[in-house]
Amino acid sequence: MFLKRLVVGEMQANCYIVADGKKVMVIDPGGEGERILKIIRQNLLKVLFIVNTHAHIDHIGANDLIRKETGAPLFIHSNDVPFLKSAELNFSKSMGNKMFFSPADKTIKEGEKIKVGRLEFKVIHTPGHTPGSICLYGEGVLFSGDTLFANFIGRADFTGGNFEALKNSLLEKLLKLPDEVIVYPGHGPKTTIGKERKTNPFINEFLKK
Repeated sequence: MFLKRLVVGEMQANCYIVADGKKVMVIDPGGEGERILKIIRQNLLKVLFIVNTHAHIDHIGANDLIRKETGAPLFIHSNDVPFLKSAELNFSKSMGNKMFFSPADKTIKEGEKIKVGRLEFKVIHTPGHTPGSICLYGEGVLFSGDTLFANFIGRADFTGGNFEALKNSLLEKLLKLPDEVIVYPGHGPKTTIGKERKTNPFINEFLKK
């Protein structure tokens, strides 16, 4: 598995280029689309699809450029589809630049399998940060979007956020994964499920109750 992390945009979001051979999935192209495309072109990669873990502007900002230049379809959970067309929901309005995006080509749901060549990732629906937040799990890694970070968790105080749903997503879904799973979050450095189980103060607080 080829895995490249790019930190993009004003909010320093993580965009991931995941490949098996020349076949690629782009996760959360939140900005700096030409920089993402440069890597794709230099390595002669074929983008099979783009996946948004959720539809906030810092994770979708370069969606349409990548789609236009590669012809790749966009996958997103149905609950976040309205965010693509709402500058208020996707927070581009709050950032001072209203942005609207083309509709998704496909909506994905809990348990669905996404294949990149020989690689396979399962969709885990993890509402809380947004109603349609998802994580992708497979090949010993978890792309956690803004649900779980190193020593932190996603915010639930934005429009569409739900703290109890976020807590449930963490405890009942992500913490059920093996400790050795490597977590690649939407912002910041990688971590592991085991480390977060032991040291994440928010998760520790949840586990006490």
